[in-house]
Amino acid sequence: MSATRSAEQIHAVLSAEIVTGVLRPGDPLAETALGARFGLSRTPVREALQRLAAEGLIERGPRRAFLVRRMSPDALRHLFEALGELEALCAGLAALRMTSAELAVLRRILDGDGSGTDYADLNIRFHDALRQGAQNHVLADLLEDLNRRSLPWRNAQFMERADRIGSSRAEHRQILEAVTARDGDRAAALMRAHMGASLGTVLEIIAGRG
Repeated sequence: MSATRSAEQIHAVLSAEIVTGVLRPGDPLAETALGARFGLSRTPVREALQRLAAEGLIERGPRRAFLVRRMSPDALRHLFEALGELEALCAGLAALRMTSAELAVLRRILDGDGSGTDYADLNIRFHDALRQGAQNHVLADLLEDLNRRSLPWRNAQFMERADRIGSSRAEHRQILEAVTARDGDRAAALMRAHMGASLGTVLEIIAGRG
């Protein structure tokens, strides 16, 4: 297995543990201990930690060691507000620019079934299809960093709150209807509300941990 693939697997496990609260704020993430845990060299461990740091999930502590970062409600709110505005802009543009073939793909994604991890994947595909449909490479580039930083939290809402899957699917359906009707303003407003609902769920998850 390549070091890059190993790093991706370590990242996936650690990000899930951080977001779901298995790893708590302040918990140490030593390269040696993680290497022993995963049975891998320090190179993929280091790559995974650097990616987690770029996403804001961990930070440097005393002696430059990595620690799980406390993600405050305000920090998450700011992240989701910025993401929501850009996602809304994408949805509005997609309503004006998506081809019939792209709309058919979007509809098939929405018709897919899934729970937990499966639905999280469908959610990613739905949003990606809208971004592609917006046909604006500058906007897509701006979203790349915010998507990377928010993705663990967005996925967690479906893993920890099964009821969120149904409401998210309904919100997607409304967005699809607005895009199909070529109503850019409504598509943007619905996407903004959708991202606000996601933020609300994430904040509830964090508050419930005490």
